[in-house]
Amino acid sequence: MNPLLARLHPYPFERLRALTQGIRPNPSFAPIGLGIGEPKHATPELIKQAITDNLDGLARYPTTVGEPALREAIKAWVARRYGVTLDALTQVLPVSGSREALFALAQTVIDPTRAGATVVCPNPFYQIYEGAALLAGAETAFVNSDPARNFAADWASVPQATWAKTQLLYVCSPGNPTGAVMPLAEWQMLFELSDRHGFVIASDECYSEIYFRDEPPLGSLEAAMQLSRSDFRNLVAFTSLSKRSNVPGMRSGFVAGDAAVLKQFLLYRTYHGSAMSPVVQQASIAAWNDEAHVVANRAKYRAKFARVMPLLAEVMDVALPDAGFYLWADMAKLMPGADDVAFALGLLAQYNVAVLPGSLLAREAQGVNPGAGRIRLALVAETDECVEAAQRVCSYVRALHS
Repeated sequence: MNPLLARLHPYPFERLRALTQGIRPNPSFAPIGLGIGEPKHATPELIKQAITDNLDGLARYPTTVGEPALREAIKAWVARRYGVTLDALTQVLPVSGSREALFALAQTVIDPTRAGATVVCPNPFYQIYEGAALLAGAETAFVNSDPARNFAADWASVPQATWAKTQLLYVCSPGNPTGAVMPLAEWQMLFELSDRHGFVIASDECYSEIYFRDEPPLGSLEAAMQLSRSDFRNLVAFTSLSKRSNVPGMRSGFVAGDAAVLKQFLLYRTYHGSAMSPVVQQASIAAWNDEAHVVANRAKYRAKFARVMPLLAEVMDVALPDAGFYLWADMAKLMPGADDVAFALGLLAQYNVAVLPGSLLAREAQGVNPGAGRIRLALVAETDECVEAAQRVCSYVRALHS
């Protein structure tokens, strides 16, 4: 067996399942799951129709590079969304969801024969980043988030000696679980560090289309253009239809950016065998070409957060995120020393609401676990169910204080 497999940590949901074994939730309440970030809104009919209209695609092997019509649809969407013009053949590559692509990129760009090969990622973080680094033979350096800056990663705290060994940097903007969006100045700092040390930046942007401000979140390609980096050197952006179009089961997204990096990534993927089904490609074209369903989806999340936020604000410290569908709730101000795991287990047992303890989304770094004392609530269910869950959370917190 590959000895690197032994370095992998259990996934947060595996750890939570182990912790909840033996818990029998109160049967007086129907179960409500706010733990997993799986969209629950209905899949748009235009996507379903595109699938049924193109089932003959099942009779063909797909190409890894994707059909020209799909690459052109992605190119057009990037131009509309970010004002960025890409070369559809060399700077765009369809992928089977951003998750597998985020993992595979590390296997492409990491040179494990270089001493101290390092991957830098935010903390808390999406665990694929760590697993990708470990299985590529690299070490992982975690960058704690700064609560004073909307829980954005404190990149300035990374020692120059670490940057000098870095081969890949994962960023997530809008962030999971914090919802923080990186500003242009932060991108400029990371681009300058990349130029100095030669590492690749992998920008995970799968939450980019669920936002609450008037301005849509700044994307990495957009930031690069604003900073006169039209070659997107050492930058790869990852985007998915899962959250944008409510199709997590379709496994469809794309990567875009540095043509030289994508050329090597395509070579890796040709052998890896991750080509997207022709049926899914046609449905993806329909999704990227339509914005009306995205606007409607965003409106549903805005209305949902508007109803849930005032309820939860009565019992814990919550703030509207820049983007995404998570609330990154801080219990410490109202419950000093609160244990996020114990809170989640008690909530499940007494009120049958599942949330994710923040400490399970992070690693201890620089002597602290930046997720401790927080819980992540994924407001993915329909509005009434999320409101009901918020009311139960309020009842649970008040009972703890009584």
